[in-house]
Amino acid sequence: MNKDNRMKHEEALAKAKELVSKMTLQEKASQLTYNAAPIEHLNIPRYNWWNEGLHGVARAGTATVFPQAIALAAMFDDDLLYEVAKVISTEARAKYNENTKKDDRDIYKGITLWSPNINIFRDPRWGRGHETYGEDPYLTSKLGVAFVNGLQGEGKYLKTAACAKHFAVHSGPEKLRHEFDAVVSKKDLYETYLPAFEACVKEADVEAVMGAYNRTNGEPCCGSKTLLKDILRGKWNFNGHVVSDCWAIADFHLYHQVTSTATESAALAIKNGCDLNCGNVYLQLLLAYKEGLVSEEDITIAVERLMATRIRLGMFDENCEYNNIPYEVNDCKEHSELALSAARKSIVLLRNNGILPLNKEKLKSIAVIGPNANSEIMLKGNYSGTASKYVTILEGIHEAVEDNIRVYYSEGCHLYKDRIQGLAQPDDRLQEAISIAERSDVAILCLGLDSTIEGEQGDAGNSDAAGDKIDLNLPGNQQELLEKIIETGTPVILLVGAGSALTFNGAEEKCEAILDVWYPGGLGGRAISDLLFGKYSPSGKLPVTFYKNEDDLPAFEDYSMKGRTYRYVESEVLYPFGYGLTYSNIELSNLRVSEVNKDFEYVDVTVNVKNIGNFDTDEVIQCYIKDLESKYAVLNHSLAAFKRVKLNIGESLDITLRLDKKSFEVVNDDGERVIDSTKFKIYVGVSQPDNRSVELTGKSPLETIIQL
Repeated sequence: MNKDNRMKHEEALAKAKELVSKMTLQEKASQLTYNAAPIEHLNIPRYNWWNEGLHGVARAGTATVFPQAIALAAMFDDDLLYEVAKVISTEARAKYNENTKKDDRDIYKGITLWSPNINIFRDPRWGRGHETYGEDPYLTSKLGVAFVNGLQGEGKYLKTAACAKHFAVHSGPEKLRHEFDAVVSKKDLYETYLPAFEACVKEADVEAVMGAYNRTNGEPCCGSKTLLKDILRGKWNFNGHVVSDCWAIADFHLYHQVTSTATESAALAIKNGCDLNCGNVYLQLLLAYKEGLVSEEDITIAVERLMATRIRLGMFDENCEYNNIPYEVNDCKEHSELALSAARKSIVLLRNNGILPLNKEKLKSIAVIGPNANSEIMLKGNYSGTASKYVTILEGIHEAVEDNIRVYYSEGCHLYKDRIQGLAQPDDRLQEAISIAERSDVAILCLGLDSTIEGEQGDAGNSDAAGDKIDLNLPGNQQELLEKIIETGTPVILLVGAGSALTFNGAEEKCEAILDVWYPGGLGGRAISDLLFGKYSPSGKLPVTFYKNEDDLPAFEDYSMKGRTYRYVESEVLYPFGYGLTYSNIELSNLRVSEVNKDFEYVDVTVNVKNIGNFDTDEVIQCYIKDLESKYAVLNHSLAAFKRVKLNIGESLDITLRLDKKSFEVVNDDGERVIDSTKFKIYVGVSQPDNRSVELTGKSPLETIIQL
């Protein structure tokens, strides 16, 4: 990314200091909550800092709805994610330009986007995991940097301001988040929970960082000296602004009880570097000043940082290069095509006994069954905008087959209740589903979750678990529906719409094919049907581990990485991180490694890849590294590089993966990154090198030893 022409932090801060010097103390204090007041004599309009752009501009009307973040991670394609983020920032600017012309400065209409969520999805029960890029620090770092770069643009000004959240060590339980203390070792902190934040700060110059609700090792994250002062601004030289999570500062005295009053909470947060309060506790700052808890300088520093962001966004320059982005580009055809392409590339083929792709010439009837078959909610995920057009799975199949094949449909069961009609007996759609399966050549079963079940506390309808999952099973009567349809003897293709790992209690072995379709965005049903009928080959990979059941997991509240994710798992899993089939067959050969000298900065690994199958396809080539000597090495191995490549039938090419020096480092018990070994094993393949991946793919990765 070429950022040489961008207004630097120093220049913006100098202009901000000059501007803020003209404000009264009361005016300064009025700028520190998310709904900032106007200062008319300085020509500063009111501004609402709160907007969301997780997978499209959210919550303020029509915008392109891309696949949910976890699905975008499954693409394993940082270049395409960068293009997605560019579109999101274009639409945010288009809407902002139009809204400000009409003086509509409401919530969700600004150009400070509180995205991406780069927390580590360490436990599949966490309801907000689908907002993240999965369980791996390296993948999350690469994707987080790409997304931030796409949002912030390459011009003189920031196109939008990205925000890396939630800093730090935050991934549930949702029910406890306002009072929870995430206790973590220095090794796990620096090896797993912080790398993506560090990358977004150092490599992408992210403009904002949002603190988390919880405490980390005793300190509330939005007022943590360790996180905000020592690490973020001290070690990493972060120059942007810090925003609290919404109403998190009130948690200091209400739930964490590290302070006694709102004024004490405001003082703790602002003195440790939290500049902007999403909430209202900072309305107490003038009182905190009168009580002697904060100085005018504390307030001034925070306001200067916030004004520097507004200046870097070109808000006070009528010649800002983004001011002319027209409303018409919002939700345009080109953006919809990109969302459709992203959906196709995100879908993961977990199983295929040869039934896919379906041959329309050989089908007379299809049964489409399940609570997610005709669901618009399942397409969207949470933190979503409103698409001008939705294509559900059922609609996508109808589009694909036109009138040539009979399409039967039954909801089968409710997503989580025991009946669909309130006055009916339980299982009131089960017999209908069985009947249409019996009459069909194939049954396409659409099961899983949606954002009313897994999501943010208070946002999801799942009040019992506050948006988290109690277990990994299909909710309600879906498991029974799956088993009853399998019993009909009609071949079953299972489509799993969910943002996290599920288990199917052995029924997966009786399905002819399984596709994990995630929450695939507004046109998700079209993308799914494109894959079902062979217009495209599936090519997504799992950014999370699917465990056999929750008994294999440590306690949800335990933030140690022992037993968690592919790097530390000790039991055999159902579907591994990095796994995903295609309709073709990619062969790897001729693994070569560049010479490694003493002062190396990177190692190049080159491999020949050839499509020896019968379909054009994308494939994700993955490189993993295992430290063979250090006692600080992860238990298994770590992803060190990946590249998505397109290969036509018979095509062969050499690809080179670059392994950063960091890939050879381990994190010791003091949280320090060191090279502690001279001997490493490198694996290159279409999956992890674990036994389960080899069993599922029928392929072992290529491997070689590197000696430093």
